[in-house]
Amino acid sequence: MQQYFVKGRADELITITDKDTLKHMFSVMRLVDGDEVVLVFEDGIKRLARVVSSSQHQLEMVQELKDDVELPVQVTIASGFPKGDKLEFVAQKATELGASGIWAYPADWSVVKWDGKKLVKKVEKLEKIAQGAAEQSKRNRVPEIQLFEKKTDFLAQLVTFDKVFIAYEESAKAGELAALARELQIVETGQKILFIFGPEGGISPKEIEAFEQAGGISVGLGPRILRTETAPLYALSAVSYAVEMNISN
Repeated sequence: MQQYFVKGRADELITITDKDTLKHMFSVMRLVDGDEVVLVFEDGIKRLARVVSSSQHQLEMVQELKDDVELPVQVTIASGFPKGDKLEFVAQKATELGASGIWAYPADWSVVKWDGKKLVKKVEKLEKIAQGAAEQSKRNRVPEIQLFEKKTDFLAQLVTFDKVFIAYEESAKAGELAALARELQIVETGQKILFIFGPEGGISPKEIEAFEQAGGISVGLGPRILRTETAPLYALSAVSYAVEMNISN
């Protein structure tokens, strides 16, 4: 059954106004009166809804659904600005894997330089990608997209998290394999976790120092060196296994 995210609150009768949602519902899927879909409003609750007027784009709420597929912890990934369309790839796949936030910051070794106007357009594009991925994967919420123009603004946000992990290539090279597994064993439901990743060139020593001073923990992501677009997916998969799939918990 198709799922759509709708802004606002869930009234008994609603009218769909978002152009992209309208197009998909009534032009692509060709919904008619009596067809049912799942709508998710800003409260994150899924509701079964029925089309009562395809011409007026109106639906009525049928019932609330108990389905909740969100991770029991809130995981935000923060990548140094990468080249090309890698951030778009990460946004789609990280959404499917359960990320609650997808951030990016201007790293010391980022090749690309995005100014304010470029960032606004980038955010809009990433938000559409994340929403589409959230609908496809039946999420209850669409991840927050935030791109920082200044690294100082990004650093100021680190104190808002319960745990901050720095995916550091040199930790992996040094054979550090236990820190992430150890820390994930003691995470608690509802905690906010941040993973920081570097761009293609990695995280600079100066950045490592700043992140660690802010409370970050440097961790290796297995024995192999991962690309900047692969590392966030590894981390999210590890979190899912630790807090959702591990039967010993």
